[in-house]
Amino acid sequence: MNGFNVDLVKYRSLWFGISLAILIPGIIGIIACCAKFHAPLKPGIDFTGGSILQYQFDKPAALDTVRAVLDDNGFVGSQVQQASISGHEVIVMRTKAIDDEAQKRKLDTGLQQKLGAFKVLSVDKVSATVGPELLTNGLVALIITFSMMVAYISYRFMIDYAVCAIVALFHDVLALCGIFAVLGLTVGTEVDSLFISAILTVIGFSVHDTIVVFDRIRENSKFVGSKKTDETGSTVKKTFGDVANDSVNQTMTRSIYTSLTVIITLTCLFMLGGVTTRDFVLAMLIGIISGTYSSIFNASCLLVWWREFKTQKRVKTA
Repeated sequence: MNGFNVDLVKYRSLWFGISLAILIPGIIGIIACCAKFHAPLKPGIDFTGGSILQYQFDKPAALDTVRAVLDDNGFVGSQVQQASISGHEVIVMRTKAIDDEAQKRKLDTGLQQKLGAFKVLSVDKVSATVGPELLTNGLVALIITFSMMVAYISYRFMIDYAVCAIVALFHDVLALCGIFAVLGLTVGTEVDSLFISAILTVIGFSVHDTIVVFDRIRENSKFVGSKKTDETGSTVKKTFGDVANDSVNQTMTRSIYTSLTVIITLTCLFMLGGVTTRDFVLAMLIGIISGTYSSIFNASCLLVWWREFKTQKRVKTA
């Protein structure tokens, strides 16, 4: 990608438009989830409480049949997935909390009558009291993370750099949550405590990439006002937008190559990994792609827009 140069500032409306095209459906999905699930995303068993059962059947088990047995035994709306553990097919059932042993025996009897003999691999129960605690701790972690980032970037750079970096972070978090809200409405994807871990990891990766770009912009800001030759051959002075554009192009190759190594790894994990970590890996994959995009195309263009707005306001005041 050496010698590759993109006029990012010139087409910033396009970059912002692409972000809006992703964010708006996600925001609609979040609103729909609030109306349907009383939460921005479809909450998983970590937040609602319930039971996770892993059964290995002697014969191949149809997921529809498993769902029908669960519905007949009062577990309507349970999530049923097929997984592979040590080369064997395993049925993973996520249901509301099973407190009565007689109720579990009734469910086991129904599954045996419909699908034949099976072996119980694990039966785990998550208390509903854990959910609010996990949610509270996750929100506190997010607030502390954002606060410390604003303080550090403001100290290390300037307040406008910090604001633009946080806006880019909100873009990544909102894009990730919006996509998972749509997935929760369409295919029933749930979020658990690992999803909060994915969000925090994405925030760290995204702000790291943004700081690299901003650091190059700060280093090159000394060239604002220096002479350059434009497309017509005339000699003009470099603006802050020109310096930001050059800085982003200088760091673009490094950002894309670094992200590609992570994306390739996550893609392999998503395709070949287990079902228990698939949603976590998917959240990481979406977040890394969104974070790379926002660091290159959104954060720098937003900073240029901020500086141009301040300059125009200063000129009008003068």
